[in-house]
Amino acid sequence: MNVFETVLTISGKPGLYRLLSHGRNMFIVECVDASKKRVPVYNSDQVVMLDDIAIYTDTEELPLRNVFAKIYEKENGVLPFDLKMTTPEEMVEYFEGIIPDYDRERVYLTHIKKMFSWYNILVANGVVDFVAEEQEGEQVENA
Repeated sequence: MNVFETVLTISGKPGLYRLLSHGRNMFIVECVDASKKRVPVYNSDQVVMLDDIAIYTDTEELPLRNVFAKIYEKENGVLPFDLKMTTPEEMVEYFEGIIPDYDRERVYLTHIKKMFSWYNILVANGVVDFVAEEQEGEQVENA
């Protein structure tokens, strides 16, 4: 199982969470950040795996892991700017440099900010393996 299948985002809660276990009507998750706080998440909460999130482009939906891989390849680590100090225009310009053909009508600034925030959380906590297992297999076959 890859990391993106166990890392979750929960609507209404900031940050990212790692799935630890699940019961009949709830999950036990742990904050990905340094606090490692464990909390229950119930079936009524909106939970989405990072593996299920994609960015709309003009031609296809680009999985979030691929977007993060492009950022990591370019920066080899944390983003070169502080999210709190960067203007919206600078964020959009940087994102356009990573994904030039993103769908400007369906991808909003709030999506871009959230994605950059998640990227920084993952990198700061040592999660940098953004290549999908299927892609790794394809690379071996193509070699």
